[in-house]
Amino acid sequence: MHITLMKGKIHRASVTEADLHYEGSISIDRTLLDAAGVLIYERVEIYNMDTGARFATYVIEAPRGSGIIGLNGAAARFAMPGDKITVIAYASFDEAEAKVFQPRVVLVDRNNGILTR
Repeated sequence: MHITLMKGKIHRASVTEADLHYEGSISIDRTLLDAAGVLIYERVEIYNMDTGARFATYVIEAPRGSGIIGLNGAAARFAMPGDKITVIAYASFDEAEAKVFQPRVVLVDRNNGILTR
């Protein structure tokens, strides 16, 4: 049996751009990707706190330290700049792994800088 758990999360990030005419994906600042343990081209679920929209796409890298959270292609229809979103990557674990796994949770400020706990 495999169990699906949250692997990494970027919580309440601010969308900085939306480009309907770009090839679909979400652009995320490399600093945030590293902190959350999310890989380039990994599938992520996105939850928009302002509209309630929930959708999936894949990740592309935005420049490190840029603060960019950009929705591209069809994903741009689900949020606009200023909206707060949570980005979550999931992974499948066997039961023994699931019992000890700890996800990476990244909290951000209004400029998408990492907050420390």
